[in-house]
Amino acid sequence: MPRQLFVFLQLEFPWVLGPADGRYLLRDGPDATPERVVVVESLGAGRAAAPAGWITGRTARRERDAEPEPDPVPVATTRVTVIDPVPLSAETQAKAWLGELDREHDIAAAVTIVNRVVHAHRIAAADAYVREVSAPQALVIRAGWGEGEQVASGLWLHARELRERPRRSRRRDRSWALRPQERTAALLSGRSAGLLCEELALRARLDLDQGRPGLAAVSLERALGTATRELAAERREDLALRVSELEQLSSGVREQAATVLAGGTSSVDEELLAHALGRLEAALRARTATGI
Repeated sequence: MPRQLFVFLQLEFPWVLGPADGRYLLRDGPDATPERVVVVESLGAGRAAAPAGWITGRTARRERDAEPEPDPVPVATTRVTVIDPVPLSAETQAKAWLGELDREHDIAAAVTIVNRVVHAHRIAAADAYVREVSAPQALVIRAGWGEGEQVASGLWLHARELRERPRRSRRRDRSWALRPQERTAALLSGRSAGLLCEELALRARLDLDQGRPGLAAVSLERALGTATRELAAERREDLALRVSELEQLSSGVREQAATVLAGGTSSVDEELLAHALGRLEAALRARTATGI
């Protein structure tokens, strides 16, 4: 019987993600075809891995004086392997898969799968401090193949380390306008104040990017309603047209949110949400471009 090979993408992160070590099967419904198998493994740095939310190195031991120039505390890492459950029968097929890998798309897809597991754990554990991940946060990203028990243990017959080469999006190209370091200092010193809608917009962006359009619709409905009030209250003439545009977009998003709350998650218009969220983000960039 020919051996079966399974292809995978693997990411390692410098903290404990939260989900318990083990194998997780992902599918859209109880009778649906399995989409991916995700293997989570915590790797301790010379000590047992700490639970999610704990500071690694803080153990139940007697307090003692700290050294004036302490060495960095070793941290636990998490290795997550995203496996395609459809086996290949020949190594030539696996090599072809690796050769044709669309790095930007396939890495992003693997991160989305990892975040499905993390998001499910956050809900199951009722732990608000469990956080999702992004590809740049990974210490290393690998792609390869191996036999069933190998990849289920985070190992392989062949793997290649990948370098993420994301395209610069328009949203990132304009990040200069935000001047994060300057604005951080202004916010912390009390010289500036953040808006409620900024955090709500970030929540909507995360949900939309991670394939949760229902949550994105509800978050964005609140973000737009808050943004129009907060931006209008500043009475800035340069933002007047943007505020008017957001008010016009609000009705469509409100309908989407109402549909979701009525149980119609499957009918969410993701293009409408993406457009409205993009315009809200543009308005917030314009606001901070003047140094607020």
